Amino acid sequence: MNTVLLNNKRITPSKVVCIGRNYVEHIKELGNDIPDDMVVFIKPNSAISESLIAFHQEPLHYEAELCFMVLDGKFSAVAIGLDLTKRQLQSQLKHKGLPWERAKAFNGSAVFSKFVAINAIEDSLSLRLTIDDELKQQGDISLMMYKPDEILAQLSTFLTLEDGDIVMTGTPKGVGVIQAGQIFCGQVSSPEGVLISQNWTVISI
Repeated sequence: MNTVLLNNKRITPSKVVCIGRNYVEHIKELGNDIPDDMVVFIKPNSAISESLIAFHQEPLHYEAELCFMVLDGKFSAVAIGLDLTKRQLQSQLKHKGLPWERAKAFNGSAVFSKFVAINAIEDSLSLRLTIDDELKQQGDISLMMYKPDEILAQLSTFLTLEDGDIVMTGTPKGVGVIQAGQIFCGQVSSPEGVLISQNWTVISI
């Protein structure tokens, strides 16, 4: 089973729960409709990887997200994560009205920084992603259609969240194609300063 790092301890999530279309500007950049209800899909534990890849049967797109770990029924830790997507395949599946898992849940499609414990989640909690020192994505909780508390409440009505499970809360605008050799730098910040800073060098397999 794949693991992530929380305060220098290895944690094994049973699953990664993803919230789609949670930032209006990202919905617009992909030409999608604003959904009537919260969009939810799941990545299995096998999707978790420490390596950032550029290709898996087709070129991959990055989506940087604020990610929360569930402990004792609460969002108790935060990280920045990358939801890797087969965009061409996803578009084909959406056109046919089919589920997204083939485009979203493949091996290596979820990459996370270390997780850092938090006591509270404020609207000012933010993410920032640069690629080769160029700013590509930034956003904070205030821009989300569904805030973390509401996400947790809705998920809990139909899904059991085990300790260590991860919830990815959606991506702001600025997604794009991953290229081998690029250096990604993701950060999570609060008003007190940078909580997390993580670098990944893209590989091609």
